[in-house]
Amino acid sequence: MTRRAPRVPGSSDGENVRHRKAPAKPRKASRTLAGMILAPGASASRDQSALVAIDEALSRAGLPGVKAIAVERVDFPYRLAGRRAPDRPAVLVATLRDAAVELAGRLGVDQASVGLGGRSMGGRMASMAVAEGLPAAGLVLVSYPLHPPGKPEKLRDEHFPSLTVPCLFVSGTRDAFATPEELRSATSAIPGPVAHVFIDGGDHSLRSKDADVAAAVSQWVRATFAKPDGV
Repeated sequence: MTRRAPRVPGSSDGENVRHRKAPAKPRKASRTLAGMILAPGASASRDQSALVAIDEALSRAGLPGVKAIAVERVDFPYRLAGRRAPDRPAVLVATLRDAAVELAGRLGVDQASVGLGGRSMGGRMASMAVAEGLPAAGLVLVSYPLHPPGKPEKLRDEHFPSLTVPCLFVSGTRDAFATPEELRSATSAIPGPVAHVFIDGGDHSLRSKDADVAAAVSQWVRATFAKPDGV
């Protein structure tokens, strides 16, 4: 698996966006984030623009109290094979588990020092891998697809009670896959610390919101993993 050299992210698109945050639950101290696995949504590749923006934000040095983080953006097997239909969930979860284990080994860190996340389906599969027992530093879930559009009764949250790590959910206020109220309600079942960032006017694609997504992730990483001076 290859990783591109980090680049300095571009400036915001100039849109005046306000973030509305729900209070995060208290977090435990002394957490470490050395690496991050990011996976795309069903119709995208590892080069999906929001993932690239997060990669650039986390990979470069300069986050106060946080060392530069090694980021791996992964493609799922079906994408690499040129197929349009996603693999079975078991294959998708195994792909992320293998990528996380490989990254921890390459960095020489505990498995629990590697975070996972992604956009839409990729984030959901990352959360399922952690719920199934993969140690992780935390989860970054962008546009989590809580339910199919127009079918709020078909929730994809059965694994939430097994998530004990810090979780960040970044979604648009107009996301047809989960309203802010639906997402807050569902994530109340997560025993680990949960933070929400809702980007005003954003739909499921969060088109043209990459800078805002990357900023939300960077701020959460600083708040969750930054070490006090002298540590």
